[in-house]
This record gives sequence, structure tokens and C-alpha cells, in this order.
Amino acid sequence: MNLPERIKQLVASHFDEMVITRRHLHRHPELSFEEFETTKYIANTLNKYGYDLQKITETGGYIDIQGKNPLKKIIALRGDIDALPIHEKSDQEYASIHDGKMHACGHDVHTTCLLGAIQVLHSLKEEFEGTIRCIFQPGEERLPGGANMMIQNGVLKKPKVEKILGQHVMPLIDAGKVGFRSGLYMASADEIYIKVIGKGGHGAHPHQNIDPVAIAAQIITQLQTIVSRHAKPSIPSVLSIGKVIANGATNIIPNEVYMEGTFRTYDEYWRNRAHKLIEKMCQEIARMHGASCEVEVRKGYPFLKNDEVFTDQAKEWAKNFLGEENVEELEIWPAGEDFAYFSQEIPACFYRLGVRNEQKFNQTMLHTPTFDIDEEALKVGAGLMAYLALKELEL
Repeated sequence: MNLPERIKQLVASHFDEMVITRRHLHRHPELSFEEFETTKYIANTLNKYGYDLQKITETGGYIDIQGKNPLKKIIALRGDIDALPIHEKSDQEYASIHDGKMHACGHDVHTTCLLGAIQVLHSLKEEFEGTIRCIFQPGEERLPGGANMMIQNGVLKKPKVEKILGQHVMPLIDAGKVGFRSGLYMASADEIYIKVIGKGGHGAHPHQNIDPVAIAAQIITQLQTIVSRHAKPSIPSVLSIGKVIANGATNIIPNEVYMEGTFRTYDEYWRNRAHKLIEKMCQEIARMHGASCEVEVRKGYPFLKNDEVFTDQAKEWAKNFLGEENVEELEIWPAGEDFAYFSQEIPACFYRLGVRNEQKFNQTMLHTPTFDIDEEALKVGAGLMAYLALKELEL
């Protein structure tokens, strides 16, 4: 029996356990950096396999699966463990029991797949050389990002990790399939906070006031020119204002307007320049109308770049494991992901795991209260992760 078939057979033998694990995690979501019970569950599960979770942050941790000659090559697999502040709307028996908390981004799946891959790799550890570090990462959904914290605390050292693999559920891809993209893939993600301070008063006498609502409207419109007239057309960029609070009334001009938004791009030099342009534009527009403006651009995750050689090789191995028809080419994706911190440190490959099955349910996107997956995807998620790790160690 060849390696892909052996792995698929091992995954199938653990599938019922994986479903139980995923449903338990889904029912008991915890927010970023609050994953205490999740970490206990992971640690207890790993203890059954003979491993002790090594904690280098308050939640999460890692284990090392050592084959023969463990220092020959060290690679890492990553799964994130936190949930989102979303109230789940589902009639499934495994729906979240915690109001306002939900695994709406599939991190329950990522954790389950990594645990499943560990079972496979543990069974085969006498047959490979090197070490596979399996990282259970907290806080992906919240700044400063659990990946950044773990890197600072040495998760890629002692011994030095050479490459890292990560996967993420994708509701646009059918279960049974995966997607890869070499090079630039996901955007840096920065948060914008703006407060326009004017002078409020009666809406019938605007000449007596300094209207922060009108000024805020101009700022929103003019900010779009930062992308359309300052960014190189070859650098994808997005600037969106998603929250505006004025708290006036039909006849009340408020004293101030508060806004929040996001800026995303794929180039560090342009990213830093755009931050300065955002601040300058907001303040100058406000000053032109006699108002003042407070601006904070909170720097978030960097852009995610998949190592081209590593990712192209992983894509070919995925074709061997799943069949060429089940491996798709991904488009650039302007969402943020703190796996990007890993990609800035060592060669990385971050790919997508298909979870869609519209014959079973109406698929909704990530970060929605009705998000769910076809659990058959767990087999691919665990099996492919184990296979890619073993193939990389062969090189």
C-alpha cells in the first residue's frame, strides 16, 4: 500500500473521533486569548497519544513528533484555536452553547484536523526522519495576533523550524478539494480610527455650527483617492470605512463624529506611506472647515506571502494525494490572517480546505452566524496535512 492510501486508511479509522472532537470544540467556543478550556481539551487529547502540550503563551502550545534522527529537518504544522464574537444561528445539536461566541471562521476544524494529523504522524513516526512541530495557536482573530506572540516566545526555535504549513477552511470550495496560491496571497490588515471634532447645535442654524457630519462625509469620500490616485495600480489596496457614529438627530448637529475602517495592501513601503496620507488627509479636511480631527491607524497583521518553491511543490503533492481535479488555483484574497507572521519569518505555505456541500445545507461565508461545514472535509484536512509534512521531510 502506498503512502497516500495508508494515510487515508489511518484517517478513516479516526474519523468518528474527529467528528466528536470538532463538534465538542464547536459547542464550546472561546474568544481570542481566552481559550483556557479549549487548551485543556487539546492537552487532554494529546495526553492520550502520549504527548504533553508545551505552553509558551497563556493559551495554546505545541508538541514535537520526533522521527528517527530528529534534528535532520524540522518543519511545523499550525492550527488556530480561537472563536469569534458572533451569536450562532443554527439548529444543529452541536451549535454553540455560549451566547455571542461562535466558531464562525472554522478554527474548530483547523484544530481537529491538526489533532487528526498528529494521530497519523504518531503512527508513522518510526518511518520518517526529522521532527514535526505541531502548533496550536491562540488569538488569530485579535491584535496583536497569537502567531506574533508565539514567535516572540520562541516557537520557531530550539530546534530551529525550517518551514511551516497552515490550512484554512474555504466555503467557496467543495469539500474534498483544496486550493493553493504561490507568492502574495493575503493582505496586511490595519485598523483606522477617526474622530472629527466640530461644534454642534441646532440643525436649523448650520451657520452657527461647525458640522462634523458634513466634514466626515467629505473625509470618507476623499479617503478613496488614496487608493485610486496614490497607490501604484500594480499594488492591490483596499480602504473601507465601515462604522460611522454621529449621535445627532433630525434637528441636532452633534459635536463630533466617530468613524472606523480598514486599510489593506500587499507592499510594506506603500503601506507605511498610506498611513501617513490617511492621517494628513483627515486632519487637513477637518482644519479647512474649522474643525479638528484625531486619527489613529493601528498597524495589524502583515501581508501573507507563500514561498513559491515550497507552495508549488506542496500543490503537486496535493495532486498526488487527492487527484489533480481536486486541487484548485486560488485568487489573491484581501482578508487578513496572522499566519502571515510565520510567512515573514520562514518559508511558508498556507492553503485552503474546501468545506462546501450545497446538497446538505445552504453554505454561507466565514464570519456569519450560519456558517457550517461538510464534516467529510475533516478527512482531507487531516490527511493532506500529514502527507505534506511527510513529503517535505523526505527532501
